[in-house]
Amino acid sequence: MDETRDSAVASSGPVFGVATEADVESIAALRTDAAEHLTRAFGQGHWSRVVTDRGVRSNRKSSCLLVARRGPEIVATLRLATKKPWAIDVAYFTAVPRAVYLHDMAVAPDLQRQGIGRRIVREAIAVATAWPSQSIRLDAYDSPAGAGEFYARCDFREVGRVTYRNVPLVYFELLL
Repeated sequence: MDETRDSAVASSGPVFGVATEADVESIAALRTDAAEHLTRAFGQGHWSRVVTDRGVRSNRKSSCLLVARRGPEIVATLRLATKKPWAIDVAYFTAVPRAVYLHDMAVAPDLQRQGIGRRIVREAIAVATAWPSQSIRLDAYDSPAGAGEFYARCDFREVGRVTYRNVPLVYFELLL
C-alpha cells in the first residue's frame, strides 16, 4: 500500500489498543463477519466459522488481543500468543529464544484495503518487540481465501508450505 493512502487512513483512522472484557461480543461479531465475507467470496472452507463470545473470552485470557477502534466500533482485531499453535511446525522457522504467534486477524469487510490491517500489524510488532520477542510467526491458508499476499506486503517472509490435517498452509515469519 502506498504511503499516501496509509497516511489518509491515519488522519481519520482508528485508535489501537488492548481489548477489554466489554469488547468480547464486538470482536466475536467482527471475526464472524469477516469469516462470512470469505465464505461468500471463496465458498465453504476452514475459514467458514462462527466465532463465539466464549472463544474470544478464552483468547483474551491466554493472549494479547489487540483491537482497532473507529469511534466506538471495533474495526480490526488480532491476537498475539506465546504458546505455539497446533498447526505450526517450528522446524520451518528461525531458531530464536522467544517467538510470538499471530492469530485471528480480521478487518471489517467494508474497511479492508484501507491500511487498517497494515496498521494493526505494526501495533502487533510494537507489542511483540516490547515483550521482548525476536520473531512473529503465523500460518495462513494456502488458498485464494488466505492472507499470504497481505503478510508478504507487511514484510513477513514465507518460510514453508505444509499440509496439516488436510489443510494447506503457508508459514510466515517476521524477525524483530
